[in-house]
Amino acid sequence: MDQLLVLLLLLWSSGLQAEENHTSTESVRLVGGDGRCAGTLEVKHQGDWRPVSGYYWTLKDAAVACRELDCGSAVSVKQKEESSYRSVWWIMSNCVHSRSALRKCATSDTSSAILDLTCSDSVRLVNGTSLCSGRLEVKSNQSNQSNQGWSSVCEADFDQQDAEVVCRELGCGAPSVLQGALYGEVEDPMWTKEFQCGGNESALLDCRSSDSDRNICSPGKAVGLTCSESVRLVGGDSRCAGTLEVKHQGDWRPVSGYYSTLKEAAVACRELDCGSAVSVGERIESSYRSVWGIMSDCVQSGSSLRDCATSASSDCTLDLTCSDSVRLVNGTNLCSGRLEVKSNQLVGGDSRCAGTLEVKYQGDWRPVRDGISAWTLKEAAVACRHLDCGPAVSVGRRNESSLRSVWWIRSDCVQSGSSLRDCATSDSSLYILDLTCSVPPMRDAS
Repeated sequence: MDQLLVLLLLLWSSGLQAEENHTSTESVRLVGGDGRCAGTLEVKHQGDWRPVSGYYWTLKDAAVACRELDCGSAVSVKQKEESSYRSVWWIMSNCVHSRSALRKCATSDTSSAILDLTCSDSVRLVNGTSLCSGRLEVKSNQSNQSNQGWSSVCEADFDQQDAEVVCRELGCGAPSVLQGALYGEVEDPMWTKEFQCGGNESALLDCRSSDSDRNICSPGKAVGLTCSESVRLVGGDSRCAGTLEVKHQGDWRPVSGYYSTLKEAAVACRELDCGSAVSVGERIESSYRSVWGIMSDCVQSGSSLRDCATSASSDCTLDLTCSDSVRLVNGTNLCSGRLEVKSNQLVGGDSRCAGTLEVKYQGDWRPVRDGISAWTLKEAAVACRHLDCGPAVSVGRRNESSLRSVWWIRSDCVQSGSSLRDCATSDSSLYILDLTCSVPPMRDAS
């Protein structure tokens, strides 16, 4: 009798879940676009299909709609002005961010501004710190897969050219970090073929793929990808001072200067890889112009500037100054914390991204050893990321004439996500590690 009761409860619970999933899928749609993942966002609430008001939507809000539609990452949000007011649903942002369904966050309203939304069809980045970072998943229609949903990708089946295509497809900047297990372990199902992109394709599934299938992927080998955010400061005395501009939906615009504080400015300084925020100022223009309004609560929740941008017009733009090479981190405010200094030295190389790798630990700068446990490009990628360089290009060994004090960096420790310094053990060796990382491209000034 007890077993029968448990079975009935399980069936009832499954039915409720299926009903909820069905209701969610059937209450949100995109109409009038090029595919089911692009168009005017409409929500069915209280039996009534209406478009959604386009005011104040950001990519962070849009990501919720894309997820309900079983599409990929949010790529763009646009406000479409109609000739007259009409009945719409106003979606409350704080409700959406509490992970409620869109229809549960809808309030009746009228507006002439309607929301147009574009999600990626078949790729997404999950568990990242922004919409431009995370573990790569691809929506699969491969006939040999029992699950026709989203699949992780094995690191061995993905390279830099493939990453360039994904970042472009998602409307992000160039790939800056490509490494397995950055955003979670391998999850089934797995994509079974190797991507073979040329780098210029508009979508990942437009790329050629291998004929043979991959049956297994080792733990820690799911592709983790970080695409660069498009943020810059122009017209200042250095790259860490000037008018703040953000590239969103392919469009560079200044940021509105109204109501900006040093707390929001700190996010911009961090994305620019500058130091602490020093000052924010308003610059009044001679006329109104198109700008990006940055939603303060969105930024302070940890999202990137691009994810929190909404289209606006203003005669006030934001001037920002960050420190170039010093910052205070993990403090109670912007004027307290652990002091960090940024150095552009690598040692003895042709550029700041090539030379002998040295680590400062326990107050002591030493080179890193290479020998019994030889470094691979996977360990090198961690060092390149710490150096703010591009992907690892090569690792080499230099033989010294006599033993010297070195740091031995444990491979398993580095691959678990720890910093080089945290993985250092004192040693002596004849063999010193030389490392070459790619130099990041200059920031787009167009």
